Amino acid sequence: MWFIYLLSWLSLVIQISFVTLAIAAGLYYLAELIEEYTVATSRIIKYMILFSTGVLAGLYLFEGFPVLMVGVGLFTNLVYFGLLQTFPYILLSSPNFILSCVLVVVNHYMAFQYFAEEYYPFSEVLAYFTICLWVIPFSFFVSLSAGENVLPSTMQQGDDVVSNYFTKGKRGKRSGILLIFSFLKEAVLPSRQKMY
Repeated sequence: MWFIYLLSWLSLVIQISFVTLAIAAGLYYLAELIEEYTVATSRIIKYMILFSTGVLAGLYLFEGFPVLMVGVGLFTNLVYFGLLQTFPYILLSSPNFILSCVLVVVNHYMAFQYFAEEYYPFSEVLAYFTICLWVIPFSFFVSLSAGENVLPSTMQQGDDVVSNYFTKGKRGKRSGILLIFSFLKEAVLPSRQKMY
């Protein structure tokens, strides 16, 4: 009886580590795609903001969600549109970015407070949090490194655009979230060096 119990805990640890590795690989691939296709990413984020705005309006009209909570959510989407104006370049010290971070916390507080008072099934609460609170900030978070490697911002002093592009290329120096994912990939799955 105790042996199978220990095996169940061991299998749980193995399953959690596999899921963690799969999520990390997916985030790494997603960050690569965002870095390569910043214009398409900007368009997708714009459509996600519009969809979230429609969902918030539907929650107010059909489900009777509080006006203040929906209003703060709509204002947050307006702030996200402001972040989207300079999309590949998101300055972490800009008032727009700081305001969006504050509004994410305020939205979470209001949602927790509302769902503590009103009963909804867990799947519906999770749907609200996913669509209205998590998807857009997560997409901005994953795309933080997209503006760091766009030419000519990676130029060093004295380099011109053409020589910088051909010597370092798009995959030269990485920073931000891609650097973290690259480090984790090398730590978990180190690449083999060819020995001659």
